[in-house]
Amino acid sequence: MSNTNTFGPAGLNLHRFANPGRFLRLSGAVLPWLAVSGVVITAIGLGWGLFLAPADWQQGDAVRIMYVHVPAAWLASLGYVMLACASLASLVWRHPLADLAAAEIGPVGAGITAICLATGSLWGKPMWGAWWVWDARMTSVLVLFFLYLGHIALVRAFDDQQRGYRAAAILALVGVVNLPIIKFSVEWWNTLHQPASITLSGAPSMAPALLWPLLVSAIGFNLGFAAVVVARLRAAVMERRIRALLLARARNDLQNA
Repeated sequence: MSNTNTFGPAGLNLHRFANPGRFLRLSGAVLPWLAVSGVVITAIGLGWGLFLAPADWQQGDAVRIMYVHVPAAWLASLGYVMLACASLASLVWRHPLADLAAAEIGPVGAGITAICLATGSLWGKPMWGAWWVWDARMTSVLVLFFLYLGHIALVRAFDDQQRGYRAAAILALVGVVNLPIIKFSVEWWNTLHQPASITLSGAPSMAPALLWPLLVSAIGFNLGFAAVVVARLRAAVMERRIRALLLARARNDLQNA
């Protein structure tokens, strides 16, 4: 029996939205806007932060790494939330596009996490005197990077692709426990990282001249991330369709032989 009926209206709505043809039409209309806005807004944010924003009174020009590092750090965690949501949709609702979405989010999330780690090391050298320290925040983000790599490996580890998707989805959901550790590691342990300058419970502790280019850069990074994931997912859907057509043609050829 289909799981669509098992989960009632919510499952039905998810499966309607997951129709591959509908997804290709919708994403084809949205993707150019995502891509162009992501490139333009990221360029504005980085140009503003790297060349126009003032230097920090304590860190000097080294603070400019923030305009790449902080958006990458936020996006590394947000990307994993997206990966976990896709995995949940796959395991619970058997969402037709969820497995493909998770498989395409993984490499992009791993890439942005690698950027986060690399820029963090570049920032740490002038601030802490070392490229790497086993700080709780840095270590938990490194664990996040390995979780992304583990998901990528599991997707491709089985001859039966569905087994790979299922194993990777379970890993993704288990790995969610690392996200609160990343978020609260600075408060839970004695760490070299400074506390968050932007919180939901209070005013930012960062000067507006530094804050605004950071927020613009973060918006651009998010739009760019979404554009890359959508483009990869479109390619995966079309590849699956082509394989299905080739398989059907091969079967017809065998029957007619």
